[in-house]
Amino acid sequence: MEISSRSDIAYQALRRAIIEQALAPGTKLREDEIGAHFGISRTLVRAALMRLSQEGLVEIKRKRTATVAIPSLDEAREIFEVRHCLEQQIVQRLTAHWRPEMGETLEAHVNEEEAAAQRGDTASASRLAGEFHIVLARLAGNALLARYLSEVVSRCSLILAVYGRPHVAECATAEHRNVIAALRARDAAASISIMNEHLHAVEARALPRPQEVEDVRISDILARYSTAG
Repeated sequence: MEISSRSDIAYQALRRAIIEQALAPGTKLREDEIGAHFGISRTLVRAALMRLSQEGLVEIKRKRTATVAIPSLDEAREIFEVRHCLEQQIVQRLTAHWRPEMGETLEAHVNEEEAAAQRGDTASASRLAGEFHIVLARLAGNALLARYLSEVVSRCSLILAVYGRPHVAECATAEHRNVIAALRARDAAASISIMNEHLHAVEARALPRPQEVEDVRISDILARYSTAG
């Protein structure tokens, strides 16, 4: 096997482990350990980590210390804002250039999602749920759009790992089937609306809810201090 191929295998393996949340945000990625596992030099390990850093999945700190990235809440909100814009453009392109075989490709992917959820493989189900959107982008026929969305979707997996709440995998599967049905009807407005609803649901599962201010009686709180001597 060529050295470059081994380096790419390391990159792909690390990327999938991060997306499937096997490597949690904040995990240290030790070059010597990774290099020994894949039989490559630390230089090639750094190249793989740099690729992941450019995608926002890894943070490289001082002294070349690499960790799985931990997105801030502000970053998370910005990422979802960009994702909404990208996916709207993707849906518009798909409805304009829709072909029946596209629906077959998407249905096959959703069936994989469903099978993973049914066998309890939550890691694969989560990864496949994100990849559904990447498949949509590729079918839209704009390579740069697909590249940008792939990065954004990958970063959303980190957001889910840090802030997300448990949810039923079947919810995402049903939402994806609704998107396919709208695309098959070639109704751009309906497709965009359904996609926006789906993304808002994903965002709601990924980001914490704003804390509600509890309605309290000030006098009740101060009463605890009035007897202090």
